[in-house]
Amino acid sequence: MKFDNKAVFQDLNFKLEKGSMTALLGPNGTGKTTLINILMKLLVPTSGSFKFDEKVKLGYVPQFRNIDAEYPLSIKAFISLNAPLIKSKQVKDQIHHELEETHLLDIQNTRMGEASGGQKQRAYLAQALLDNPNMIILDEATASLDPVAKDELMKLIQHLNKEHGMTVLFVTHDVPLARKYMKEYLYLNHGTVKQGKMSEFEGDYE
Repeated sequence: MKFDNKAVFQDLNFKLEKGSMTALLGPNGTGKTTLINILMKLLVPTSGSFKFDEKVKLGYVPQFRNIDAEYPLSIKAFISLNAPLIKSKQVKDQIHHELEETHLLDIQNTRMGEASGGQKQRAYLAQALLDNPNMIILDEATASLDPVAKDELMKLIQHLNKEHGMTVLFVTHDVPLARKYMKEYLYLNHGTVKQGKMSEFEGDYE
């Protein structure tokens, strides 16, 4: 992958197995966001290729975004933005299910502007789950959250992996958190990637 004739990636070769939980690690400026944009098909690589199994359906949870305190939509209404405008009983039932699965049902009428950081991130997760993905990408989704909120979000991701077989790619700088919840890692640096077991990651590849 090149920008202005400068190579961002030189030799990337990795495989994500179905049902895996993988952390994407690496210093700032090494191309993690670029790689995610390629996987999300927002960027087209200048050379090489990648392929998902035809059955893969992606979900995406972004980095924490500060929502204005006056933001008027409730948590339920915010999640419903990712649903059809005219909502069938099936869609309404799914919204209820995702509220329940992300532990937001009891506070569904709370305005997003009043929700905590962890609650907002779980609302983004619930939004993504409305698309019925079988693979989810978390792009620094735990950044700026306190330790309790981080653990709550990651336990939900762990549950989705164990109970529904969801494949997880977790972009993060938080190596201790990745060690705690992820099984494998991709380490991106100097235009190349190293892949291995999270239990073996030493963080000494700079």
